[in-house]
Amino acid sequence: MSEYAVTNPATGERGKTYPTISDAELVDAIATADRAHSEWSRATTIEERAALVRRVGELHTERRDALAEIIAREMGKPVEQALGEIDFCVDIYGYYAENASTLLEDEPITLSDGDGSAFVRRSSVGVILGIMPWNFPYYQVARFAGPNLVVGNTILLKHAPQCPESAEAIQAMFDDAGFPAGAYTNIYATNDQIADVIADPLVQGVSVTGSERAGAAVAEIAATNLFVLDASGWRIALHHASPVVRPAPAEA
Repeated sequence: MSEYAVTNPATGERGKTYPTISDAELVDAIATADRAHSEWSRATTIEERAALVRRVGELHTERRDALAEIIAREMGKPVEQALGEIDFCVDIYGYYAENASTLLEDEPITLSDGDGSAFVRRSSVGVILGIMPWNFPYYQVARFAGPNLVVGNTILLKHAPQCPESAEAIQAMFDDAGFPAGAYTNIYATNDQIADVIADPLVQGVSVTGSERAGAAVAEIAATNLFVLDASGWRIALHHASPVVRPAPAEA
């Protein structure tokens, strides 16, 4: 039986179920995301990627009522609050689209001694896995996907099992905005499959928002690989199981 299903919390009624991804399909999804980074990401400008992100935000506005109804049905959020969450997502996607060029400008560094020059350049690293919770189905994706896609990373997104319909709706918006295959990929994966994704050498990082137990489980797997983990506001650079923790930059 699928782990992903819509169950109305108000009535207990079980609605549509979604089959989990097969192992072969998951391998293909990872490879497609890696190829999208190598080909699409490196062939596009910041401005071109920002335009696609902006369009995702616009689609949230155009589909506002339908999106709100989905999460009211999935996880019981009052419609008024659902609409507010969707409007916040529009602001987030708009912020990263509007400010992409400025946020990604090279940052000069003043040398303490000697001649020459130095700067910090922010660029993509590759495929990033996002593991999302149930309580803010659209917002949590927006704050993760917006900046990553602007910089050029490609995304594999595992949403909470309670939220398969909103995950499907989000995927449709990224597709309809014009993102190519592999740039943003929703995966209905099991926890065991996600462990394999984290360990895959083509995956360069993972962002997780959830319980302490979930964060600890993800960190344990990530720590055995050369990996970057972003856990609910703290970015942990893990190198051969030796973590260095620093506060993550503030997001919109």
